[in-house]
Amino acid sequence: MKHAFVFLALLFLTACGSLKKTQSGNTPAGPDGLKGNLGSTIVDSTSVLEIMNFLASDDLKGRDSGSEGIEKAAEFIEGIFVQNRLMPYFETFKDTIANFQKPAYNIVGVLKGTDKKLQNEYIIIGAHYDHIGILTAENGDTIANGANDNASGTTTVLELARHFGASKSNKRSLIFALFSAEEKGLLGSNHLAKKLKEENLNLYLMLNFEMIGVPMVDKDYMIYVTGYDKSNLAEETNKYANKNLVGFLPKAKEFGLFQRSDNYPFHNEFNIPSQTYCTFDFTNFNFYHKVGDELDQMDFKHMARVINDMIPVLEGFSNSPEKEIKYY
Repeated sequence: MKHAFVFLALLFLTACGSLKKTQSGNTPAGPDGLKGNLGSTIVDSTSVLEIMNFLASDDLKGRDSGSEGIEKAAEFIEGIFVQNRLMPYFETFKDTIANFQKPAYNIVGVLKGTDKKLQNEYIIIGAHYDHIGILTAENGDTIANGANDNASGTTTVLELARHFGASKSNKRSLIFALFSAEEKGLLGSNHLAKKLKEENLNLYLMLNFEMIGVPMVDKDYMIYVTGYDKSNLAEETNKYANKNLVGFLPKAKEFGLFQRSDNYPFHNEFNIPSQTYCTFDFTNFNFYHKVGDELDQMDFKHMARVINDMIPVLEGFSNSPEKEIKYY
């Protein structure tokens, strides 16, 4: 693995967004009543909104792969990675995907684990940051902003990168990967999965975030995982969350969602637990691949709760002495 140490000179540059840091003693609640671990970081709806407001803006023209708009998104993501002291996994954060006709990039950063033994095991935390660009006009609007799909998942990954960049609370190494060309057929994640497999990466888990912008309806859990019955991921997630965070959504299995997001190429290449966390339940969002997928449809407090609930989960996964998540 080659890291571009030239980026060290950029580590003190600022990027958009804010992050609350807790002090020693009792952990304060954020403006949404959210509480983080002592000495950790907490995410509130304001910081979520700041990222979403950029990624889902009209200026990015729907973030179609290979477009000027998604290039702006890529630069924005790089800035947050630099600010939070991630290193490029490859020579630069931008990794050109080889299976798409236009120049398009995955953005891939890494935080080395703190344990000399466990740091050789990796967890990928990913989401796709592309969307579908410009559509036929509806009420004069042609831009498919992709707020839920998938600025919400991208924002989740970026906020988690902020947390771990500040806390350094990961014994295993964490790769934060934002994929391009998901909407073209999982091209970005296919590219990265094959590339990492070729270098024999010791990959433990691939955890993907997709469409978490609105809460589910009439459920006693907050999130579902695709491929629920393939592994013990849901059970272990709930253990570290200390709540019923993840449940089973029959529609996810019925519509084969396990095979339809960026977890799937890693499942195929590595045969390790590779699953997607999601809150789109087929009843709570009417603007899939439509120009109506806008910021005003998003629930930022819900997003902040999901992210904060996932922090102890990812800390648990990255710090457990043994690999606890297993396929059945």
